[in-house]
Amino acid sequence: MSVTSPAPAAVRAATGPAAPGRTGWRVLARVATVVIALVGVVALWHLLTAVTGFISPARFATPAEVGAALRQIALDGYSNGHLHQHVLRSVLLVTMGFTVAASVGVALGLAMGASRKVEALVNPVFLVLRPIPPLAWIPLAIVWLGLGDAAKMMVIFVSAFVPSVINSYTGVRQIDKPLFEAAAMLDVQGVRYWREVLVPGAMPSIFTGLRLSLQASWTTLVAAELVGAITGLGQILNQAAQDIYPAMILVGMISVALCGWLMTMALGWIEQRAMPWKVHG
Repeated sequence: MSVTSPAPAAVRAATGPAAPGRTGWRVLARVATVVIALVGVVALWHLLTAVTGFISPARFATPAEVGAALRQIALDGYSNGHLHQHVLRSVLLVTMGFTVAASVGVALGLAMGASRKVEALVNPVFLVLRPIPPLAWIPLAIVWLGLGDAAKMMVIFVSAFVPSVINSYTGVRQIDKPLFEAAAMLDVQGVRYWREVLVPGAMPSIFTGLRLSLQASWTTLVAAELVGAITGLGQILNQAAQDIYPAMILVGMISVALCGWLMTMALGWIEQRAMPWKVHG
């Protein structure tokens, strides 16, 4: 007998069948809002830089200059590669480092939340290492692993590991006490206890931690790629800064933002499938 929450059935009973037409209109409204907002930002950007000169184009490139820089890196290449090569390199490093950190961090956080003994053993070490900023690990990673991808993955791991552990631990501790009492009454133990009690109960907090971990992964990767990288979005930013090329700097920043946004959207899609009972507005 399962002790998982009956939330999915309760939500379906309360809300009734989904209305395809209404859902379609909501999606269209969101898309229209995003398009209008982007057009407004670009128009204001063009007005302040190219039209009025309120912001000097030498300090903040115009939309036309950014478009020219985008064509340059996409077609001719810049800083040892084309745009798609830089993007693929950075996305691969983030994906690998984030996946390893999230897997280990979630498992450790759940174990610490479920067992006082594990918490007593691990928590002192974790509390000592937690205040160290992820970027402070870059010099040590270079000394240990050189300037290759391994050093960057180590720094990404450190940055993504901490939010995964903290939120998974918090998720277990926030599970309602009656659920634990029901599990004990039904003699739910072992793997079944983790599968039906701990993981479902902590899952909302787990995904909160994963989103924070993903954001930290991108922030740390760009910083790590500023040193010793051959290709990558951080390398674009580094080279463009040395060349005093504001338009290319903005191309790099926009690329980072788009990659992070798309990966966050993918994580949200996974979250919806993992928690079908959660109402997503």
